[in-house]
Amino acid sequence: MMDIDWAHFTPWASLAGGALIGLAAALLVLFNGRIAGISGILGGLLPWPKGDTTWRLAFLAGLVGAPLVYALLHPLPEVQSDAGTAALVAAGLLVGVGTRYGSGCTSGHGVCGISRLSPRSLAATAAFMAAGFVTVYVVRHLAAHLAA
Repeated sequence: MMDIDWAHFTPWASLAGGALIGLAAALLVLFNGRIAGISGILGGLLPWPKGDTTWRLAFLAGLVGAPLVYALLHPLPEVQSDAGTAALVAAGLLVGVGTRYGSGCTSGHGVCGISRLSPRSLAATAAFMAAGFVTVYVVRHLAAHLAA
């Protein structure tokens, strides 16, 4: 059975965050002609240097800097994870490999690609969402049941 944590349910903040992500992605495409796919932006920095490094570094600096600016005004939420450091590193590496095989990440395919009605992005988003659902089911239900 699934319970909703109503004390931490934030539909309006989530809607505003999603709208800001969509606006930022639209502005990047409109003014720079680039897709706001994080793996592509980061991967485009290698090999170093290229002619378009300035906007890529500015974008990544904004991703890192925004929470730091927010922390000046409000305390950051406490980070909680049931996974250990090794599991988080392994998961990050697997995500990186997956983005290379999938030619993009959730922001590139899920946010930008679907909004452009790209069939390839729709298929990629469906595939990584399905993989996420299966992974959560296996880890949270099957593995927990077998361990008990």
